[in-house]
This record gives sequence, structure tokens and C-alpha cells, in this order.
Amino acid sequence: MAEAIWSSDTGEAVYRSRDPVRNLRLRVHLQRITSSNYLHCQPAAQLGKDLIDLATFRPHPTASGHRPEEEEEEVVIGWQEKLFSQFEVDLYQNEAACQSPLDHQYRQEILKLEDSGGRKTRRIFTYTDSDRYTNLEEHCQKMTTAASEMPSFLVERMANVRRRRQDRRGTEGGILKSRIVTWEPSEEFIRNNHVINTPLQTMYIMADLGPYGKLGYKKHEHVLCTLKVDSNGVITVKPDFTGSKGPYRIETEGEKQELWKYTIDNVSSLAQPEEEEREQRVFKDLYGRHKEYLNSLVGTDFEMTTPGALRLFVNGEVVSAQGYEYDNLYVHFFVELPTSNWSSPAFQQLSGITQTCATKSWGMDNVAYFSYPFTFEASFLHEDESVDALPEWPVLYCEVLSLDFWQRYRVEGYGAVVLPATPGSHTLTVSTWRPLELSPVAELRRFFIGGSLELEDLSYVWIPGTFKGERLSRFGLRTETTGSVTFRLHCLQQSRAFMESSSLRKRMRSVLDRLEGFSQQSSIQNVLEAFRRARRRMQEARESLPQDLKPH
Repeated sequence: MAEAIWSSDTGEAVYRSRDPVRNLRLRVHLQRITSSNYLHCQPAAQLGKDLIDLATFRPHPTASGHRPEEEEEEVVIGWQEKLFSQFEVDLYQNEAACQSPLDHQYRQEILKLEDSGGRKTRRIFTYTDSDRYTNLEEHCQKMTTAASEMPSFLVERMANVRRRRQDRRGTEGGILKSRIVTWEPSEEFIRNNHVINTPLQTMYIMADLGPYGKLGYKKHEHVLCTLKVDSNGVITVKPDFTGSKGPYRIETEGEKQELWKYTIDNVSSLAQPEEEEREQRVFKDLYGRHKEYLNSLVGTDFEMTTPGALRLFVNGEVVSAQGYEYDNLYVHFFVELPTSNWSSPAFQQLSGITQTCATKSWGMDNVAYFSYPFTFEASFLHEDESVDALPEWPVLYCEVLSLDFWQRYRVEGYGAVVLPATPGSHTLTVSTWRPLELSPVAELRRFFIGGSLELEDLSYVWIPGTFKGERLSRFGLRTETTGSVTFRLHCLQQSRAFMESSSLRKRMRSVLDRLEGFSQQSSIQNVLEAFRRARRRMQEARESLPQDLKPH
């Protein structure tokens, strides 16, 4: 029966395993087929075929009439298992060639092998992560398949970085974590902090394909397989395991070209059920200890809100401002808490001013990007448990100003928006306006001197907290629509009502539900006015009932 055809897919394959890499076992089978010159002398019956069956290439006897042992080899190799080549055996037997402690270690191992009967393989050997070949291979690795490739600056820099786990000596970039700015960085610091340094271990499975009796020459060494394993359990194999595919082929160069085939199979033993169960228990115990460690970091004195209270945390950002007349903009903003049932810590700052930012053209508008962060917290105490109580929500006010060369400022616009009543991320665009004088002199003064109309009370942009009437009139105030300011808010809410299953939770949830419905309305006053009208209708309906039907 004809064997499978050659496998031409020599690309790398990536696997991921939770099993320790020390359990990896590979079986490598290497066999010499025939002289490759035979490929060019096909029989007449096979001239019409595109592929040649491997069955026609049986190993032929040598000129001496016998087949040496080097014609075929098979060995099972473990992860980072060292198999010596003939070149290394000849090299390390000379004690003068041993320069490093690793060289002396290899010399002792080779002497023990010679005493115990020699190596178990003649052609197949390995280079581990500690060998010189691994360093040179990574340093001389090409990025493309071009014959005359010129290494770029980045390639040369990357070649100096060892992307593998060696010793655990501390480096300058890894010790001083509290140092934000390094004024005089060293070359090692730059390499460690500007290049991805993923812990990686490498192993090469090699073959010496030299002629019989002439083993041990570097020019006859060929890479059969490259294995790379990182700290996350990712295993990269190049080429992939043979499996059901055909064997790989190697055609040597020189006067006498040879054709070799080899296969690579994963023969790692499967874990026994008892081992898997024991491993699951270890993981469960590990995760349990990690959970206890995290709980110890939080502590038992986790701050909780008082019963009936809702705490609001806002992490916000003044993103940008656009559509304004002048350049060099900055934003003054503050949060106003309703006087009823709202409070904030004494140290809490509810206002801020951004940096001055120049605008840039974006489409039809000039946009100033601030990216100014701010944060605050506030608490709402729900004291009135009646259904009629509808809480007000904090309001965010903003004032946009421009600064000219002479440090004179102009008011570009006022705006306000109600903070979102639902937790999560929100992006709000606040439209602004400014007071306007119809006199040309006022516009000339605004352009040359910088003076302009301003509001004495910024809360007049919305509904002032001191206003007690039913209607707020702005009749006679002339305004002009200007640009808009974009805010990005990340809102968090904390309350016992989210975790307690009691009447308090029901009461608090009713407040939150009304807040959610309130956030869908156009403004606070619209909601309050609608609620007042509904209440008046209920009172009128009660008064219109007969005396005997009125509730007592």
C-alpha cells in the first residue's frame, strides 16, 4: 500500500495547555529515503504522474552492501531534554574547550554517557534554552524570505532582547515602580520598558544529515522542529505535529544530494482520572485561598450606607467643547445639590476649572479637547416615605469662557444638565447660550476690550435652588445660542436597598423607579408639575363625591 504524500505545510501551530510543560513528550522518526538524484530519473510509466508514491523510495543498500544504523532513527524527547550531537561530544571531551559552568556540566554528562555505552541516537539531537545555538538563532533570525535582507533598526534592537525566562535578577525597570519619570534611563532600562518582554523558553530538535562516517559538521545540521512555550501555557510548534498528514521532507545540498523524511508526533501521556480529580481539588483550594486573600484586602469594615440612603459616585470627564466664536477655551463647572435630603462630605469639592485649550478644525467646527477628569460623591436620604415625595436630582452647570492674548476673558456660553439617574456610562452633550446685547457698541466692546454680559447667579441657567414660586419668568432676557460641551460620566450607586429584602427595599426601590421614570422626562419641573396636576385632580375627585362615599 502506498504511503501518504509529502506534507508541504511547514507553518507553525499554536496550542494552549494548563498541564505543566514538563509532561510534554514528542516522538521523532527520521529516515533516509534515497539519493535525490533519483527524483530526476523517473520510470517511463510514472512520467505522467504529478506525485510519486513514497513506497517506490525504499532505503537502498549502500555500496558496501549493508545498511548502516544511521539510515533510520526514532526517539522520544521530553521538554528541555538534552540530546548531544556528535559535534558536541567531540567538543566537550576536550576540557580546554569548556569555558562556562554549563560547558563543564555537559562534559560530565558526556563522560557518563561514554561510560554507560554511548548515546542512544546518532543523528537526532536537541538544543535547549540554555545553549548557544538558541541565542545565535534568535539574533540572526530573518524577518522576510528575501535572500539579501537588510535588517532594520527595529530588527537590530529586537535582536538584543532575550524574550525568555532566564534568571530572576532585578532590573532597573522592574525595581523602581514608584518612580514615574526616569531622567537618565540606561540602555537596559530602555530595552526592558520599550520592547515586549514576554517570558519565553525555546527548544530545537535537530538532525545531523551528514554522510555516513562524517557526522559532527555544523553545515550538515538541520532544524526538524522548533518549540516555544511562554508563561501563559501557550505552546508554539513549527512545523505542526504530523498526525494524519504525510511526513515532512528534507533535501540536502552538496555533491551527493540526499532525501530524508521525518515525522513528529505528540505522545504525551493522558492524565489519569485520579490525577485530574486531585488537580481539580488543588485548583479549588487555590481559588479559595485567593478569594480569602481578596476578602482580607477589603476587610470587614467595608463602609455601608445608612438605612434609607442612596450614595452616588460620579467619575466624570470634560471631553470637549465645540462651535464657539473665539479660541483658547476653558470650562468652569460645578454641581448643585438640591437642598432637600441631599448632602456631600465636607472635604468634597463640587466645582472645577479645566485648562485653557486651543481649538482645532474638525469638519465644520472648531473643537477644543480637554479630557479633564473630575470626581465627586453625594448622598440622598429618603425620609419622606409617602408616595407623593418625588426627589430632585443634582444638576451639572457649566460656563465656557475664552482667553485672548492680553489675558482678557469673554463668556462664550452657559449650560446645565441633570445628572443621569441610572448607573452606568453616559455621554452628555450640553448646549449653551449667552446673554446678548443688541447694541453694536456691545459687540465692539466684546471684541476689543473683552467685556460681555454675565450672569450674577449661574443657577439662573436652570432653576435656582432659592426659587419658591410656581413659574420662573425669563421674559426680556435676550440670548444667543452658541456651542456645546461634551461630558462623559460614569455613575455608581450604593444603597442597602440593593441587597436587603425588606420593606425598606420596597420603599427605596419605589424611589429609584420614580427616579428612572423622572430621568426620561425633559426636566425636573415638568415632572413636578405633572405630579401636582395629578394630585389636584385627585383632591377635586374626592370633593365631588357624595358625603357618604367620602373616605374617613
